[in-house]
Amino acid sequence: MKFYQKPLTLPAFSQGCHIITSRIVEALPELREIQMGMLNLFIQHTSASLTINENADRDVPRDLENLMTHWAPEDFPYRHTLEGRDDMPAHGKASLMGASLNIPVREGTLQLGIWQGIYLCEHRHHGGRRNLMLTLWGK
Repeated sequence: MKFYQKPLTLPAFSQGCHIITSRIVEALPELREIQMGMLNLFIQHTSASLTINENADRDVPRDLENLMTHWAPEDFPYRHTLEGRDDMPAHGKASLMGASLNIPVREGTLQLGIWQGIYLCEHRHHGGRRNLMLTLWGK
């Protein structure tokens, strides 16, 4: 059994959902060594999230962002407002979307479906760089 763990810092993205699958694969050349295993991705922030969704249609990330804005609008009467109008909605969206993903690995590749991609969902207007922890294990 082999174990690898490394941080990955992503550049600042605009508010919305951004495909990061290739960045994950590029950061983990050790993937090629794993015949059967698992990759855990964890985002170390409370105002951004990770999800897996369709990667073929450009409307999907836009629609996802519209759904999240509907779920957690900025004009809701939040109590937590010290960090700006977009902060508490960002926390809510991140809680709904999730902070981690587990993806099976087989024969050195992520076993995503043909239309699936890994997304970073930036919920702040200006969220800044985002830190992920990548943990890969298998044999």
